[in-house]
Amino acid sequence: MESLMEFIGTETFLLLLFAMIILVIIGYAIIGVKFARLNRRYQDFMRKLGNGKNLEEDLQNYMSRVKQVEKQNTKISNQIKTLNGDLTKCIQKVGIVRYSAFRDTGSDLSFALALLDENNDGVVLNGIYSREMSNIYAKPVQKGKSTYTISEEEMQAIEKAIDSSV
Repeated sequence: MESLMEFIGTETFLLLLFAMIILVIIGYAIIGVKFARLNRRYQDFMRKLGNGKNLEEDLQNYMSRVKQVEKQNTKISNQIKTLNGDLTKCIQKVGIVRYSAFRDTGSDLSFALALLDENNDGVVLNGIYSREMSNIYAKPVQKGKSTYTISEEEMQAIEKAIDSSV
C-alpha cells in the first residue's frame, strides 16, 4: 500500500494521468465529430424521404392531426349515442286503417292512425267522417295499450304500427 502511495506522488504518475486525460479529450472530440456527421446524415436522410421537406416535422404534424381527429371522433361518437337515445322517443311506427263509420257514407273516409315510438308509446288518432260533420279524436297509447276505450279500427291501427317495425 505504501508503494502505491509513493507511486501516486511521483512525476511518472502525473505524466500517466495527464496522458490519460489527453486521450479522454481526444476521444471526446472524435465522438463529437462523429455525432455531428451522423446528425447531418440523419437530417439529409429525412429531407430526402420528405422530398425536400423535413420528414420528422411532417410526422409530428401528422401525429398532431391524428390526435385532433381522434378527439373529433370521440365527440361524434358521443353525439351519436345521444341521438340514438333520443330516437327511441321519436315516431318510428305508423299504422293506418281506413273504414266507413256510417252506412250512409259512400267510401272509407273515416280513419284510425297510430303513431308510436320504439317503446310502442304514442297516440292513436281517429277521424270520423259523416255527411254532416267530421271529428278527430286522440287517445294516448303506452306500451301498445290505451287507458281509454279503443275501437276495433283503432286497435287494428295500433297493431299495424307495432307490426310495421318488423
